[in-house]
Amino acid sequence: MLQVYNTLSRTKEPFHPVQEGKVGIYLCGPTVYKPSHIGHMVGPVIFDTVSKYLTYLGYDVTFVVNITDVDDKLIAESNRRGIPMSAVAEEMTADYFANLKTMGVNSIKFFPRATEHIDGIIRFTQDLIDKGYAYASKGDVYFNVAKFDGYGKLSNRTLEQMSGEGGGTADRKESDFDFALWKSAKPGEPSWESPWGPGRPGWHIECSVMSCALLGETFDIHGGGLDLQFPHHENEIAQSEARHGKPMAKYWMHNGLMQASNEVGKVGGRKTRAAESGAKEGDLASQEAGKISKSKGASAFRDLVARIPAETIRFFLLSSHYRRPIDYSEERLAEVGKGLESFYRLFKRFKLVTGQSFYTLAAPKTRAEGDARWGAVPAEKKLLTDALACRAKFLDAMDDDFNTAGGMGTLFDMTRLLNRAIEEKKLETGGTDADKAELTEAMTVLKELAQILGVFREEQAEPAAADDGLTDALMKILIELRLAAKKRKDFETADKIRDDLKAVGITLEDRPGETTWSRS
Repeated sequence: MLQVYNTLSRTKEPFHPVQEGKVGIYLCGPTVYKPSHIGHMVGPVIFDTVSKYLTYLGYDVTFVVNITDVDDKLIAESNRRGIPMSAVAEEMTADYFANLKTMGVNSIKFFPRATEHIDGIIRFTQDLIDKGYAYASKGDVYFNVAKFDGYGKLSNRTLEQMSGEGGGTADRKESDFDFALWKSAKPGEPSWESPWGPGRPGWHIECSVMSCALLGETFDIHGGGLDLQFPHHENEIAQSEARHGKPMAKYWMHNGLMQASNEVGKVGGRKTRAAESGAKEGDLASQEAGKISKSKGASAFRDLVARIPAETIRFFLLSSHYRRPIDYSEERLAEVGKGLESFYRLFKRFKLVTGQSFYTLAAPKTRAEGDARWGAVPAEKKLLTDALACRAKFLDAMDDDFNTAGGMGTLFDMTRLLNRAIEEKKLETGGTDADKAELTEAMTVLKELAQILGVFREEQAEPAAADDGLTDALMKILIELRLAAKKRKDFETADKIRDDLKAVGITLEDRPGETTWSRS
C-alpha cells in the first residue's frame, strides 16, 4: 500500500485518491522571466517520477504544471530589454519546455498560463468578495485573512508568528496579513479590465484558479518546493477553501530545496551562509538561508546540460529522498556520472552476450503487468528469483513515500547481481541458451524499474571521435604493452598502465580472452 507524507497532517497517510482510479497532481511552475537553472528542474523531475509511479500502479494521472507569465519580474525584464512582456514569457517558456524534454520530464499533460485564465481569476475574486472573504480598495482587491478560520494550518503558524506583506500598499489594506487577489495597474504596465479597474492578478490566486479549472475544486496532490509552503500554498488554501467550502487538495507534498554543497539554502535565492552540519529535512529556515541564483552567477540549465549528460542530472536529483535538501555541486554530479558507468558497462556486456540492446527490451508498463508476467518462478532460476527480490525491495521503497533513493540503491544491487551471474556462468565466452534467456528476463526486470525513474531511456552516445582512429590505435598499443607486462609477471607496470589510464578518464575491463576500454 502506497504511503504519502502529507505536509498538512505531518504524517504518512495511506494513498486513497479523491476519485477511484484517477489522480490529479498540480505542481507550481516557473515565473518565466529568465532562462531556467538547475533549481527549476528539481520539482518537475521529482513529480514526473511521482506521476510515473502512480501510472505504473494503474492510475489515470493528470499532471498539471502552471506557467506564471505575468509578474513584477516579467514586467521589469520586458522594460530592461525593451520588448513586450509576452515576448519575454514566450522565449523563456520555450527554454523551460526544451529543458524539460532534455530531462525526460514527459508526463505533464497541461501547462496552463496565467494570462489564459484572467476571466476565471476575475470571477473567482468576485465570488470571494460576495462571500465576505475579500474587499476592494483603491483598485486593488485583498483577501481578508482574519475571516478564514483555518489560516496557518499548512505552515503550522499563528498570525503572531507571521509577517505581513505590508509594503507600499499597506495603506490600502485592513491588515498587513491580507494578500492581493487583484492589483491595480501602474502606468505602462500590462493590464486587463475588471470590475475594480484595469489591473492584473495576484500571484496566489493564479494557482487556485488554474488548478480548479483543470483538476476540480478538490484534487489529490498539490506539490511544490518547501519554500512555497508559506505564504503561497497557505494563501491558495485560504482563498480556494473560502470559495468552495471544501479541501483544496487531499495531499500536500513539498520537496526539499537545492543548495550549494558548501552553503545552506535554496537554488535561486539572494543570500547564502556556510553550511554547518547541513540542512535537514523540513528545515525551511536553514534551506532558505541561501540559494544558487542568477544574481550570484548560477548558469542557465542549457549550459549545464551541454557539459553534463541529462541522465546524470536526473539520476542525481532522484538520488536523495524528495523531502530532503539536495546538496549540489558539479563534483557531486561527476561522482554520480562515475556511478552510472557501472550500468553502461553492464548494458554493453548484455549486448555482447545476447546480441540484444537493453534499451529495446519490452518491459511491463504497470505493476499488474509485471506481476502477471513474472508469476511463479521455478526455484532453479536463481538469477531471476534474485532479480524479482530486488524488484520487491524497489517497490517497497517507492510505496514508502516515493523513496527514490532507496529504489536507486536497489538498482545498483541489481547491477552487481547481473554482472556476477555473467561472470559465474561465463556467458561472455559461452554459456547455455537457457542461461542467456534467464539473463534477458532479469535485465527486463531492471528495465521495468528504470522506466519508473525515467532513466536509461536511450543509449548514451559515445564521445565523438575527432582523431581519425589515433586513440583506438594508441589504446591497442597500451593494452598490448600491459598484457605483455602481465605475462612476464611485471604486475607493477601493468597496474600503473591501468591506473594512469583511469586517471585520465579511460577504464580498462579485463574479460576472458580480451581487454576492452571505454571512456569514463
